Amino acid sequence: MQGEEVFVDVSFHLPVTPQEAWAVMTDYDHATEFISKLEKSVILTRTNEMLLVSQKGAMGFGPFSVPIETVTEVRLTPYEKLQGRMVSGNMKKNQSTTRLIADAGGTRVVYHLESIPDVWIPPLVGRAIVEFETRARFRQLIEEILRRKALAEAKR
Repeated sequence: MQGEEVFVDVSFHLPVTPQEAWAVMTDYDHATEFISKLEKSVILTRTNEMLLVSQKGAMGFGPFSVPIETVTEVRLTPYEKLQGRMVSGNMKKNQSTTRLIADAGGTRVVYHLESIPDVWIPPLVGRAIVEFETRARFRQLIEEILRRKALAEAKR
């Protein structure tokens, strides 16, 4: 956290193809099934290069829980990059880039977020909340990617 702006960087490697990771990362219509604090996730419009996604959820715990509602334009570079930019919602700024980098052992996922919440978050508690929520959401995403890969392999 720098001032009111929140920066998040995540990098991890999975033994999956970029296509397998991409299938889950772009499955916004079913994201509420595997991201626990996401109440609503709907693709409003879709083209080959762009999705317009409406999402509603929460971040935090107890008295430090903050509702989040966004409409995000997601620019697609299939199997390589997703770029999200909030076009409306209850945040001042929310933009992210996710890169999928194939290698011999699978795919490295590199995520960067720049965000400015619309509410004041106490710095020490805010940092802990952001770290906790980021780890939880990515853990759930990873579990879903690996679950779908195992399911596909079991059907072969």
